[in-house]
Amino acid sequence: MMETRELAIGTVIYSLVCLCLVAPPTEVRSAGITIQNILASWLGSENLQFIDYHTKRTSATLVFHAALPLGYYLAMGMFLDSDLFDMKETSKPWKVYLLGAMGILFLAVSLVTYWGTSERHPIIRKLRRIRGAGAWRPGSGAAWRQLASDINAEFLRIDKFSSGSAPGSRVYVTDNWILRTGPYSVDVAHQPDVELNLVDSSQHSISPETATPAQFLNIRVSSANNLVEPFSIRLNALEYSELKDKLRAPVTNAKNIVIRQTVTDMFLDAFKEAIDSNGRVNWAGDIEQCIGCMQTPAAIKLTKRCTQETCVQCYCRPMWCVECMGKWFVSRQEQGRPDAWMASQSPCPTCRSVFCMADVCALE
Repeated sequence: MMETRELAIGTVIYSLVCLCLVAPPTEVRSAGITIQNILASWLGSENLQFIDYHTKRTSATLVFHAALPLGYYLAMGMFLDSDLFDMKETSKPWKVYLLGAMGILFLAVSLVTYWGTSERHPIIRKLRRIRGAGAWRPGSGAAWRQLASDINAEFLRIDKFSSGSAPGSRVYVTDNWILRTGPYSVDVAHQPDVELNLVDSSQHSISPETATPAQFLNIRVSSANNLVEPFSIRLNALEYSELKDKLRAPVTNAKNIVIRQTVTDMFLDAFKEAIDSNGRVNWAGDIEQCIGCMQTPAAIKLTKRCTQETCVQCYCRPMWCVECMGKWFVSRQEQGRPDAWMASQSPCPTCRSVFCMADVCALE
């Protein structure tokens, strides 16, 4: 029988492999190790047959995830203890685990089979609910297949909005439909019937997609059709403007959530925080209006405080406000590398003396 230490190591390794398969990181997706890529020939084309594609994908995902516990048993038997394949030598706890793992897989396969033979797949049920309340072409009596055909036709158009990089978990907005794909189902809402509410937002210092600071918005999608369950879509604030252009209904922001839609806006916040941590300097002279915006008083002075040899002392009087200096600093950076802005340098807008973030100080 295997040692406890070997079992622990094997469990950790298998858990990491499962995590990469269930929620694949960018590197795994780039290598093509996803259910969508492995079963591409069977799934077909998402662009041509959106509903049929995701009906197959969600079924395959459920079976694959349900097979992972059994895969653990097989992996332990292959690499650590071959006695697991001999029922006479296998301990009772392992036998119970094997029965449980096989039961989970059997239930998943049975459920997928039931979905396919009775047209009771969750996606199909949602389409039937939309049809049943007359949300799509009232009075026409169109079957769910007609709705699927209409969605497929709109999804084929190149002007649809799409958000998200994880396979199987994306948001699409066409002329008439809002679609959110998930691991086991797809949420569908008819645009003329929906009410959209901005629920909350979250700030992230590093986005896994861009390696830069990001703000993510959560928008609640509710339908006037009571049979259609509400759902939430999550997207980067940088995509918010594009989303609104594709939506028919306005997005209600009852909580007055501040939306930072550009990387520059987020950098300016970080720029102000850095200035606050640099300390303040005294200035005995007159303080004039910022020569950048001519709306607020000058508020900063460039004073060399860093140890970098390339930075030099600036002798200009205070002439800029924090926001204008921040915008100037951004304009002098490599726009394709926002992750490097904070550690970069810029020439003074007046005398061209080189300075970095540590040299920007607020006035007393």
